[in-house]
Amino acid sequence: MHFKYLNSAIGLTTLLTLAGCSIIQNNESVEVVTPVDNTPNYDLTSMLQSVQAEQNSEPQDSSAFVPLKHHKTLVNYVEQMALDLVDTLESEAQDNNSINIAVTTIVDLDASLNKSNQLGNQIAESFIHQLQKFGYGVVDFKAMNSIDVSNRGDFVLSRDIEKLSESSMANYVLAGTLIYRPNGVAVNTRVINVHSKHVVATSRKLIPLYVLNKEDIYLSSN
Repeated sequence: MHFKYLNSAIGLTTLLTLAGCSIIQNNESVEVVTPVDNTPNYDLTSMLQSVQAEQNSEPQDSSAFVPLKHHKTLVNYVEQMALDLVDTLESEAQDNNSINIAVTTIVDLDASLNKSNQLGNQIAESFIHQLQKFGYGVVDFKAMNSIDVSNRGDFVLSRDIEKLSESSMANYVLAGTLIYRPNGVAVNTRVINVHSKHVVATSRKLIPLYVLNKEDIYLSSN
């Protein structure tokens, strides 16, 4: 009787041992598979630096920039230049009435300094209005001593030196030059003391081509 139970116990122990070995062998044969993360790893700092480097390496063609809509006019730019001049002129004299300015035509910056065009004349005309609006005396030296009456009309302005007064009564003169760029025209102006020849005020402004094209301003020299 005892041998029967002993044999049964030995058989059960052997069976469990064999089953355990089988489980261990099966576990050893199982290959653990790690999940693959396919999410791309982006380095935003490197990407931004790369984009910035490409932008810096590309040539900047400002002449190609044309805004779809704008309200800028030539008068706006002349007004800004006049403000630059006035800021300096205010320290030149305590009373604006003591400054009488003769405005000359803005000319091309070349060897002769006596060529101009529609733009140079129009800027000069706008300066007369702007300076007078700011309270400065403006002398129009093209005004004749008398009115020229003819069948063509009545005229008081002339470029004939013989018809103009020798005394302009101006103690300052505004002069300027035009420099042509691919994207516009650079306008340099200055106010000069007639007696000392000292430059007392300056301004510089680039007028874009799209502004000039909008107003149909021709740039060919006269």
